[in-house]
Amino acid sequence: MEVRVPRRRGTELALIVVAVLLSVYGYCDVGLARTGSVPPGAAGYGAGLGVLALLAHLAVRLRAPYADPLLLPIAVLLNGLGLVLIYRLDLETPGDRAAPTQLIWSTIGVGLCVAVVVLLRDHRLLRRYAYLSVVAALVLMIVPIFFPAVNGARIWIRVGGFSIQPGEFAKILLAVFFASYLAANRTALATTGRTLWKFVQLPTGRVLGPVVAIWLLSVGVLVLERDLGTSLLFFGLFVVLLYVATGRTGWIAVGLLLAAAGAYAVGSLEPHVHSRVADWLHPFASIEAGQGPNQLAQSLFAFAAGGLLGTGLGLGHSILIGFAAKSDFILATAGEELGLAGLTAIFLLYALLVERGYRAGLALRDPFGRLLAIGLASIVALQVFVIAGGVTGLIPLTGMAMPFLAQGGSSVVTNWIIVALLIRLSDSARAHAGAGGEPAGDRLHQEAPR
Repeated sequence: MEVRVPRRRGTELALIVVAVLLSVYGYCDVGLARTGSVPPGAAGYGAGLGVLALLAHLAVRLRAPYADPLLLPIAVLLNGLGLVLIYRLDLETPGDRAAPTQLIWSTIGVGLCVAVVVLLRDHRLLRRYAYLSVVAALVLMIVPIFFPAVNGARIWIRVGGFSIQPGEFAKILLAVFFASYLAANRTALATTGRTLWKFVQLPTGRVLGPVVAIWLLSVGVLVLERDLGTSLLFFGLFVVLLYVATGRTGWIAVGLLLAAAGAYAVGSLEPHVHSRVADWLHPFASIEAGQGPNQLAQSLFAFAAGGLLGTGLGLGHSILIGFAAKSDFILATAGEELGLAGLTAIFLLYALLVERGYRAGLALRDPFGRLLAIGLASIVALQVFVIAGGVTGLIPLTGMAMPFLAQGGSSVVTNWIIVALLIRLSDSARAHAGAGGEPAGDRLHQEAPR
């Protein structure tokens, strides 16, 4: 029997209005705190963000009417808050303004989000291009090796004044490949092979070999690039999807052991990574040596200065962190100026975004869609954990960008594409629940990847 599922597009529109208003309020608050007047570009900022959000909403309303109503408003609010924080730090560096460029990249990201929602009518079409996706991902990760290192890592392609980080796009392509391959071989992964210990059953090499080879190659390339953060992200994504595909908790334990062993080896042998581990273990060593605080120490001081409610937007001193204040350490600005309360609200937004992705995955009946939704949501979750853990001293710094908040065009574009795919997946899940049967075009999920 067909069950009527509410579309809730009106709820989405109302939440988007709230997200835009909160962002504009933060923008005005920064100006009032710094100069005592509303910034002259406040109206233009609000109008620009509002138009982008409205275009995305119209695309969802027309092409994905059953999509989760929280995904788009959360993305708009996080992106808007990120622009506010970058603008606030721009006031400390008049010669290096990043907010206008970030707004351009955000516009491109929203445009691609709209394109994905409009053009991708069925997520299962992506399964056809699984192997093409993995080849493209490996190419994107290999190319930066031939370009000069930036801040110790070879993860950028820079031509003149233009720069791009290809690894950001590779993570979506690898998620598509992992989801497709594991969905096609989930039965063999769960029921064949040798049993090690009590909870771990190793599949046959013929089944697990190709995906492990791709993962090892990708991690090897990233180690050459000295990009430990993305290596951990890909490893975590692989283990999560392997666990979801097989339902065996032992893979989590194996993944943690391998991650610890790999991190120890790289931290011991690679000087760039070793210095970050040393800073993590002794964040105040440079102060004791009379050299002044390093970036991690300044970040910890910023969090401590924020207290429970923060100093207020525009009134902190996180710019003392240095060159990465607008990117890797932008969470320190949020912690200092919004306090523990504001930081908790930001983490809850990320948690809600991830939860809605997991919910869409659990509601989908086709294995590929389920794995893809959980994989994309896990990418966001792993990024937030790795970045937040690094700037708060929980784990060593990895040099990744906080989704939507941090300066970085490649990052914000990639995260908008992730949101678009989650919108498409949630629309399929809720429409399927209302139809009470397999949606049209289910034959796609029977096809093998090629």
